Amino acid sequence: MTVLELKKKLIGKINQTENSELFEVMFPLITEEDAGSEIYELSHDQISAVEEGQQQFETGQFLKGEQADKEIVSIL
Repeated sequence: MTVLELKKKLIGKINQTENSELFEVMFPLITEEDAGSEIYELSHDQISAVEEGQQQFETGQFLKGEQADKEIVSIL
C-alpha cells in the first residue's frame, strides 16, 4: 500500500470515529513537535542491569526463544 493510500485510509478512519481517547493517544504520535521530546533517564541500577545483559549477550549467555519457552513452562 502506498503512502497516499495509507493517508487516505487514516483520514477516513479519523473522520469516522468520535473516540477521544484514541485521539489523545494518536496526536503525540503524529505531531513532529512531540517526537523524541521525552527523554528517559535510567537509574544506576537500571544502567548496571542493561550493561550486565549486554555482557551476557556478547558471551552467549542467553536462551533462544524455544529454549526460553521450555524453561518458563517448567517453572510454572
